[in-house]
Amino acid sequence: MLYHFYELNHAAVAPLRTAAAVGRFWLRHPMNPLGWTPAGKAIDAYWDVFEGLTRQYGKPEFGIPAVNVDGREVAIREEDVLTKTFCALKHFVRDPGALPAGRGNDPRVLLIAPMSGHYATLLRGTVKALVADHEVYVTDWADARNVPVALGRFDLDDYIDYLIAFLRHLGPNTHVMAVCQPGPAALAATALLAADGDACTPSSLTILGSPIDTRLSPTEPNRLATTRPLSWFENNVIMRVPFPHAGCMRRVYPGFLQLTGFMTMNLDRHMNAHQKLYQSLVVGDGDSVAAHRRFYDEYLAVMDLTAEYYLQTLDVVFQQHLLPRGLMTHRGRRVEPGAITRTALMTVEGEHDDISGIGQTQAAHALCANLPASLQADYVQPGVGHYGVFNGSRWRTEIYPRVREFIRAHNRS
Repeated sequence: MLYHFYELNHAAVAPLRTAAAVGRFWLRHPMNPLGWTPAGKAIDAYWDVFEGLTRQYGKPEFGIPAVNVDGREVAIREEDVLTKTFCALKHFVRDPGALPAGRGNDPRVLLIAPMSGHYATLLRGTVKALVADHEVYVTDWADARNVPVALGRFDLDDYIDYLIAFLRHLGPNTHVMAVCQPGPAALAATALLAADGDACTPSSLTILGSPIDTRLSPTEPNRLATTRPLSWFENNVIMRVPFPHAGCMRRVYPGFLQLTGFMTMNLDRHMNAHQKLYQSLVVGDGDSVAAHRRFYDEYLAVMDLTAEYYLQTLDVVFQQHLLPRGLMTHRGRRVEPGAITRTALMTVEGEHDDISGIGQTQAAHALCANLPASLQADYVQPGVGHYGVFNGSRWRTEIYPRVREFIRAHNRS
C-alpha cells in the first residue's frame, strides 16, 4: 500500500507543480516588472525548489560525447553489446579513426556498477576517466519496476551468472573494476572462473569501497542491516509494483525507500544544500545552481531492486557474512577465493567512507590467500568519503592514476 500511496501522492501534487511552472514562466517574462523585484525573485526561487523536490527523476544519460586521448578529441558513442533481462552490457566505443597510433589496443575494462538504488550513470565520472585510456564496458542495470513479472526473477546468484556471462562475452585478458556493492559478487565470479581454469578469468580485479567484510569498521548502514531479522525487512520494505508500470505486481525494494534511507543519513547536509540553492536562485548565482542540479539530478534518480536480490544480498553479505567466513555458495557450489592465483587484486578505500568502512574492502586480500604479493595492491585515499573513492577531483588526480598503472602492469596482451 505504501508504494500505491507514494504514486498517489505524486499524482496529487502534479497540479501544484504545474501551477509552479506557470508561475515561474510568468515571473520570468521579460515584460513582467515583478520578476525583477526582490519579492518576485524570492517567489520564483521558492517555486523552483518546490518543483525540484516534488518531481520524479528519470534515468539520466551518461552524456560523454567525447574524451581527450593524448591531446586529441575522440568521439564516444554508446553501444549495447549484450542485453539480458535485467542488465545491458554497454560499450563506450571510441572513434578508432581519431585515436592516436597504438591506442587501439588499450586494456579492456568491465566496470561493474552498483545495483543498490542508483543507476549506472552514478559512475559517469568514473567512466569519463577510464575511457581515455581503456576500452570500457559498463553493467547498465534495469529498473525492476519496468521488467514484467513474466520475465522471471533475479537474485544474487543470477547477478553472479550475469557477471560470468559478460566476462565470457568479452573474452580473455579483461580487467574488472567493481564499485561498492558489487565487490562480493565480482570476487565470487572471479573465484568461480579461476577454480574452473577458465581462460576468461579476469587479468585484474580492482575493488573500490566495497562491503567484502562488514564486520570490520561497521558503519551505520552495516549496523542497520543487523538490527533486525531478515523477515522484518521482507515484511516492511518489500512491496509490489503498482499499475501502470510494466513490472506491475513484481515484488521489489522500491527506489523511493532507498532514497529516503540515503538522505536521512545526512539529512542536515541535504537541507542545507537546498537552502543554498534557494539563496543562489535569488541572487542569480548560476554556477552554484548548475552544480547543485548536476548532483541532485543524479542523486534523486533511483531504481527499484527485485525483492529476491535485495533480500539475498542482505542475508549473505550484511547479516551472515558468508564470503569472509568461507561459507558463500553459488547455486550450491562453494565460492573459494583461494582459487584465485593469477588475477591481480587491487583494493581502494576512502579515509572517511561512512558506507564501507576502512578494512571492509581490504579484507579481499586475506581471502585470496594463494595470490602472490606481487599481484596485490592496496590504497587508502586520505580526505575522501564513499563517493570520493570513484568520483571527483581526488578520484581523477590521485586514485585513478594508480588504478590505471595497476591495470597496465597486469595486462597480458
